[in-house]
Amino acid sequence: MFYNLLDGTLPKEMLWDNQSLDTRLDALRRGKPRIAWLYEKRDTSTFRYRCFNPPATLEKMRPDIGAAWFERQDIPALIKELSGIDVLVICRFRYDAELARLIVAANGAGTRLLFDCDDMVFDINQVHLVLDTLDQPTDAEVHWDFWFAYFGRMAATARLCEAAITTNEFLAARISQAFPYLPVHIVPNYFAPDQEEVSRALLAAKRKRGFQGTGDITIGYFSGTPTHNKDFAIAVPALARLMAENSSVRLRIVGFPPPSEALQPSMDRVEILPLQDPLNLQRVIAEVEINIAPLQDNLFTNCKSELKFFEAAAVGTWTIATPTLPFRHAIQDGVTGRLARAHEWDFALAEAIELVSKPEAYAEIAEKAASDVYDRYGSERQVDKILAAVGLG
Repeated sequence: MFYNLLDGTLPKEMLWDNQSLDTRLDALRRGKPRIAWLYEKRDTSTFRYRCFNPPATLEKMRPDIGAAWFERQDIPALIKELSGIDVLVICRFRYDAELARLIVAANGAGTRLLFDCDDMVFDINQVHLVLDTLDQPTDAEVHWDFWFAYFGRMAATARLCEAAITTNEFLAARISQAFPYLPVHIVPNYFAPDQEEVSRALLAAKRKRGFQGTGDITIGYFSGTPTHNKDFAIAVPALARLMAENSSVRLRIVGFPPPSEALQPSMDRVEILPLQDPLNLQRVIAEVEINIAPLQDNLFTNCKSELKFFEAAAVGTWTIATPTLPFRHAIQDGVTGRLARAHEWDFALAEAIELVSKPEAYAEIAEKAASDVYDRYGSERQVDKILAAVGLG
């Protein structure tokens, strides 16, 4: 465990909470071309990576471009700006009458409409697979009605756009299959400038300590929501065996702890933390030696991005992950992290524990992984991809 890397917690205030509508409209108007990103309601997951990060990146790297984010409640103001907006990126927004009015007005103003989506939530043929993967109830019509409506409304939005943007090649192929007339561009999930700054500070603090933790070895699981119950279950048997055999191993879970009888004998060494804001999430990841990212391996999970790896690698934490396509592309197996199939978790965990016991070896690998992810997922590296995706490259 790496305690007090930055002398306590970080501010919990979200950067976007300080950005009023007037502030964002000013940011949009101050440059050309002008690009707006729209999301239903701000949050710390999809919104941050797909709607907040791109304009924040352009503001820092290309201040000559007008760029800002908006949400549903801003649509009346956004409609008034359409004559000056070149591109409107609609991020994971379910079709409704208000969005329809915006789209009609955008078409009249000559604004290009792009659909951005970071999950396979637009193809009704995959609803059953997604419900099963996410461990969602299927015993009442209300659940089916909600999810078929969710996917159908998302697809309705996509059909009204002229191109799409997504996070990886696998998901891009699924979008192309569902909407063959839409060109698809890839902008990966990546660090926001503030997230990168904090992560570099955490990495430097661990470097200063020679990557030598104190006390017990802690394994972290940071997926956070009950929709990952079946994913976590893949690693549970190996975790339970390891914790039964090694009393110096602890487990940190952020979010809602998945139910697990196998871990009950070791619950006195299981720490449950509430969901974290983006910056403090980097802190609690940095404090553990080992990060785990188990996933079921199917069509839906292969659409997921690799952010659970690069968030951990950026702060010098070793990751064990299921070899989905995005993780295979992101992780050099055995060099910057470990890929583990369902039957390989005992070996992967034992290997990680051994690595932690050798700080010099751990440091070498951690530095390599951090350098790799900053080079690939740093905000400064994404400008050309963003502009190419919106047709302004």
